[in-house]
Amino acid sequence: MLLLHLMFFLCPEKVRAIYIDHQLQAFSADWGKFVADRCQRLNIPCIIQPVRVENGNLEQQARHCRYQAYLQHLQTDEILVLAHHQQDQAETLMLRLLSGTGVDGLAAMKQVDVRENLTIWRPLLDISREQICQWAKHLNIQNIEDPSNADTHYDRAWARQTLWPVLSERYPKMQSALVRTSELMQDAQEILQEVLQQDLQACGTDTQLDLSKLLQLSRSRQRQLLSTWMKGEAQYRPSLDMVERLQREVIHAKPDAQAALHWKDYYYVRYQQQLYRLTAEVYFAEQQQLQTGLKTLKIALKDHVQVLSGKYVIESAKVGLSAALLQQPLYLQQRQGGEKIHLYGRVGAWPLKKAIQEAQIFPWVRHTIQILSTDNVMLGVFTPKGFWLAQSAYCEAGGWLPISVSSTLELNNEH
Repeated sequence: MLLLHLMFFLCPEKVRAIYIDHQLQAFSADWGKFVADRCQRLNIPCIIQPVRVENGNLEQQARHCRYQAYLQHLQTDEILVLAHHQQDQAETLMLRLLSGTGVDGLAAMKQVDVRENLTIWRPLLDISREQICQWAKHLNIQNIEDPSNADTHYDRAWARQTLWPVLSERYPKMQSALVRTSELMQDAQEILQEVLQQDLQACGTDTQLDLSKLLQLSRSRQRQLLSTWMKGEAQYRPSLDMVERLQREVIHAKPDAQAALHWKDYYYVRYQQQLYRLTAEVYFAEQQQLQTGLKTLKIALKDHVQVLSGKYVIESAKVGLSAALLQQPLYLQQRQGGEKIHLYGRVGAWPLKKAIQEAQIFPWVRHTIQILSTDNVMLGVFTPKGFWLAQSAYCEAGGWLPISVSSTLELNNEH
């Protein structure tokens, strides 16, 4: 409640309050009424937002629900102001250290935390809990004490009630020392981020890494880059064990191995010395794709045609398919295996499978390849990399071709 009064003093006309009711305590609704009453006295708009905390790690689930509620109500150009104090910071660093975290975890909480979808300000982060209690008492500001703060079933409460007094007795300056460590780790985090951004730009994109460049980095930089790359937009990095599994099971797998690693919402696969991050939708697309069978098409100039590999528009070309085929029944079907293609401009026919491999079409999109034919004559092939014109009696100067407008490869890049 001290924070509420502080913000009212600083900017009374620009403050809104939100109370998140986790519905985990019998009196949580009464606490909401208490907050609403204090806000009404100060003429501060107040939102009471009940949330439902899912099963699992209760502390993590409650935090997730809380931030989802914040984002739901946060308006453009608003800042989320939180009441974390110095002991919160020290406890956070200590708990993360015990969980085996890295630099990001030891950096703990920032006083001003600018994220992609919100900005957080913690004005009390440098102030001790004792100071806050003294101020609240001096100003006659009543607080509510959540009983879960004393429930040692939870890690933070156990650390606060059991571990903290023992360590503080031995190390009286422990709190300030831990906070100083978090500040040093924030410096290290900033330096590490600069290096990681340079390495990512040199090695690839958010969805693809060049393994030949990655493996030129030191072992430590490889591991840090992979950890950050796998994290993406998620809140937490993967464990060290998961990063090492990616290296062992995918990156350093045998050249002919079709290895993949699943973590969170993505599958990590290697192809042609490139490491890709794919959604389940993309990775399992071939298995989920039903065989479409033989399909009949009638095509006219300027038509937009949707096939499995993307969208095409029918345009005139210097060399293409005969105009006599326009508005005539043409046949479209997925490859069955064993087909050969004589690509226009090349000598002789060769296996379509080999042509696909040489074009380095990803295995996970090859199911979208379809053959266009008429009277058992192959006219060409629709692929994620465009339409391949086949040599046939139907090729002529001034003919027409399907020109790619969008491809399944673009869908893959979006993911």
